[in-house]
Amino acid sequence: MVDYNIGIYRRVLEEDFGIRHSRMRQRTVSGCDSETDVHLRLISYDDTVRKLDHYYGIVKRQLLQNQSITIGLFPCTSQDKEVADIRTTIYCAASIWSLFQAYRRIDDDRGKAYELGQSCVKCMRGILTCWMRQTEHVENFKKGQQPKYALHSKFHLITGEQIVSSDNYGHLQIDVVSLYLLFLVQMINSGLQIIYTMDEVTFVQNLVYYVERAYRTPDFGMWERGSKYNNGTPELHASSIGMAKAALEAINGCNLFGEKGASWSVIFVDIDAHNRNRSIFETLLPRESSSKNVDASLLSTISFPAFATHDQMLYSKTRSQIISSLEGKYGFKRFHRDGYGTVLEDSRRRFYNIAETKEFEKIECQWPLFYIYMIIEGMFKNNEEQVKEYKDKLKPLVKRDRWGDPVIPMYYYVHKDSVHDEKAEPGSQARQPSTGGTPKNLFLWGQSIWIIASLLMDNLLHINELDLIRRHLPSYNRPRKGGRYSAFQGTASDLVVQVVLIAESMRLQAMMATYGIQTQTPHEVEPVQIWPPKELVRVYQNLGVSEKLGLKGRPPRPIGALGTSKIYRVCGQTVLCYPLVFEVSDFYLSHDMALLIDDIKTELHFVGKYWRLSGRPTVCILIREEHMRDVHFRKLLDLLAMLKTGYCDGLKVRTGRLQNLISSSCIEHLDFMSTMDIDLDITPFEQMQHASIGYQSLTDVPTAITYSEDSKSFEDMALQPTAEILTVLRSVSTLHGQTQLLGILLRREGPNFQVDGNSVRDRVCALLHQASSLRYWAAVRQCTALLSKEVESISPYITTVLVSGKQLTVGYGKDEILLDKPVQPGEIHDLFYTSALQADKVVQAVLQQEVVLYCGKLIATHTQLFNGILNIRVGWVIRAMTYYLHDVCKGKETVESLAPNEVRRLVVRVLSLDEWAHKEKLSPQQIRVIDGCLGRTPKRFYEKVFHILAKTPEGVRLCDQVLPQQPTISEMSYGELNFALTVQSLLNRIQHPEYRQIVVELFSVVATILERNPELKFLHELNLDQIVRDAFKIFLKDLGREGTEDISSFYNASPVAVTSYLARAVVNFMLTGDVRSEIEEGLTFCKVS
Repeated sequence: MVDYNIGIYRRVLEEDFGIRHSRMRQRTVSGCDSETDVHLRLISYDDTVRKLDHYYGIVKRQLLQNQSITIGLFPCTSQDKEVADIRTTIYCAASIWSLFQAYRRIDDDRGKAYELGQSCVKCMRGILTCWMRQTEHVENFKKGQQPKYALHSKFHLITGEQIVSSDNYGHLQIDVVSLYLLFLVQMINSGLQIIYTMDEVTFVQNLVYYVERAYRTPDFGMWERGSKYNNGTPELHASSIGMAKAALEAINGCNLFGEKGASWSVIFVDIDAHNRNRSIFETLLPRESSSKNVDASLLSTISFPAFATHDQMLYSKTRSQIISSLEGKYGFKRFHRDGYGTVLEDSRRRFYNIAETKEFEKIECQWPLFYIYMIIEGMFKNNEEQVKEYKDKLKPLVKRDRWGDPVIPMYYYVHKDSVHDEKAEPGSQARQPSTGGTPKNLFLWGQSIWIIASLLMDNLLHINELDLIRRHLPSYNRPRKGGRYSAFQGTASDLVVQVVLIAESMRLQAMMATYGIQTQTPHEVEPVQIWPPKELVRVYQNLGVSEKLGLKGRPPRPIGALGTSKIYRVCGQTVLCYPLVFEVSDFYLSHDMALLIDDIKTELHFVGKYWRLSGRPTVCILIREEHMRDVHFRKLLDLLAMLKTGYCDGLKVRTGRLQNLISSSCIEHLDFMSTMDIDLDITPFEQMQHASIGYQSLTDVPTAITYSEDSKSFEDMALQPTAEILTVLRSVSTLHGQTQLLGILLRREGPNFQVDGNSVRDRVCALLHQASSLRYWAAVRQCTALLSKEVESISPYITTVLVSGKQLTVGYGKDEILLDKPVQPGEIHDLFYTSALQADKVVQAVLQQEVVLYCGKLIATHTQLFNGILNIRVGWVIRAMTYYLHDVCKGKETVESLAPNEVRRLVVRVLSLDEWAHKEKLSPQQIRVIDGCLGRTPKRFYEKVFHILAKTPEGVRLCDQVLPQQPTISEMSYGELNFALTVQSLLNRIQHPEYRQIVVELFSVVATILERNPELKFLHELNLDQIVRDAFKIFLKDLGREGTEDISSFYNASPVAVTSYLARAVVNFMLTGDVRSEIEEGLTFCKVS
């Protein structure tokens, strides 16, 4: 690798500086011109060497002078002789490496390139050494991503020991580990030997596992403080997730020993984990987190060094928002209301007080560092105007040391005497440079970035030498990687998804052939084996195992749709895995053929949309004999016939024999298995054997009957003694009745209680199997809930909902549980199987899991369905579905008795209410009930509430709860997600969905009045319940029906009429200034949940 690169650099020099005399002699120009040309080029070469030596002096004086003599790390500022900062260390290493790259352009560097390269190696190995002492943390973090198990971001500068505990500092910074992996790959590609042993390779593989779940790991972010309130709360940060995405792309297939490395020193990345990070990163942009709408940390994520998105619209939107919101005369603010470094911040306290961030508004420190990032971005974009603009802005801010070397201040702050004037007129006051970033106390991060930018601006370093793996190019424009391992190469615009149809038996194959659908059996694809995805999980668990380090390899995470679309070579065997959707799971969703058909289509489109690897994806569609008995089997035949045409709803597909498709497939070589002394005990998918070929057509297939039975309730038996329940159980033949009675016994006596020689659990399992074969969904769900089963891989869908700017509430009634941060798979059971559900509506435990799963899938593909919904309260969504079934459709069936595909369609139906409500002439009350259950609000609703609160010193009262003006509007801003969530929690106290929507309409009315009359202000507490009561009284008076308590007529009034009555009540309230009793004349319009 080194020799190859040197050859390139020499050719560059021959072209740029003309130092090869053999090349000069070949020039066919006049003697005089030739001599002049040679002279000028030699001057240029000498000038280059002089410039490089100048930067070498700066690096020696400013950076290497501050490098730890023992472990090679760097402090944040040069005066700190005790604490090493990992992020600063990585940037210092990158800066030294940049000069190393620049020196390799010249033939005789007098040993400077080697010195710089070794300093860089020492630095990167120092970080590795410190982290390898914390392998126990890594192993524990893989299991649950808890902050206390985070790799440390600060160490002792001399000893490399831990210097501050996770209790006293936010070490969990996913972007730091990702940044390390990113530059590790860049440096190894330049020829530096950083990784020495297989123990180190194993550890780096585990670092990949560490960052793979960035998409669901709230961390403390680049600024080490978590949320902007600085109260010790970690958040999901787009900058961390984007950096992890970039690192995963960079390190996938990288040989840590360089070009001379063996097959077992290659790093593997879970492509599905990468895709989740990509999806959630792009969902979050241009926002940084829940509390930070915009943050300068995203500059280093969307541009150098990560280049995490090449979606031009997202990139431009994020970049312009950062510039318009955060740029100042002295640099960029980090984020709004950032107190760090301001004169009003109390540096003796680690955390801020409630509402303290309001004090820092308009006086946030400005960091020149981000001007330098903008210069580097301009160099990569070849935008000379941008480079000149930010170079000119930076010039007056730069200080000089005694050698005349530039010094970059850490930040500029507003002097305490100027705070009042600056707040009154932002940008009017001169700012002072910080004590960090002075000639005597260098800010090493800033110095490092400045050196990189200067080398680029002086044409001593090319962008391709700084970014050897071409992160700055879209993946489809990067140089193609050869070799045995998959690489992120972008995707063809006309990508073809290859489809292999595997029939479970020969008689199924023969029957499919009668319909013109050609399939293969497992025997026919041999020697290729068909594996269940769980077997591939077992193989991957051997990757990154080290008893010596105490590391157990890849966590048993399922292989997703993209991972199962590769063909694998494992220990001499060729393997194709069928996707998870074909796995017969414990959960009942796999028994619904119509749902499976939808999932197959979704799977194919998902793979087609998000495939980023070289080679085509190959999807295995598994057809089982049990599918034949399903009433929807003809629909499956229709789907397979459509695939045969070469298209699936617009997606290009190619069906064929597996042997013919392998050559164009993406093939992953799992070479790490060949080095391990392990006896692989794999159970491939087996072909079903039959004595005869069997069915010739669908008419010969015994189809499942449509089962129905009397749904008598046995709830009153819960009060009877156990002996009585057993007697009734023996006489009941209905599935629903047996399920209810076994449920009573299970709760009372436990799962091992014997009933006629079998345990209660075994009886329920048998009942579940029987109900599943009959597709009797009410009993299926009841049994599944009694056995406390969970949907597989529901955690990513919960995360998808949360990062879409929504909250999720699960549970029932008073026991609702609010989810505002991602949950671990191990926590799922306790979320849905609460004591309240077990005692009452246990079927809700599985029904709610279903709805969460559907919402998670829908929000990724049909975001518009969730417009105006901030908190998806799953129990209330089911209530909306029930209302639609009974009150709108006048049906008698319950939601839990519907097939899963019908439940999914019902979820879509109620979410898309706006699209069909007026066409189907729903009444205003029906619309209010469904919208109220969904918690839908109009556009700019939360902004309006914020302005109302600003005009209401005593706060807003609703349902015996007050939303106070202070500290709410001091702590939060109107566009902030956290403010909207605060308002939402107030509205969630309302039990009646129609009343909730009336209150939402009331907020809009009050906001409109205040907008049109800006001089108005509420002198007293704004009592919303009182105003609704007054509006209802006026409504009754106009109708001549005073004295009634039935408010349903008001709920059914048109929006225009309700708005009119609410407006009159608001005006009366403002004119009287009277705050009356909460309950008047016995009327209660709101119940507290």
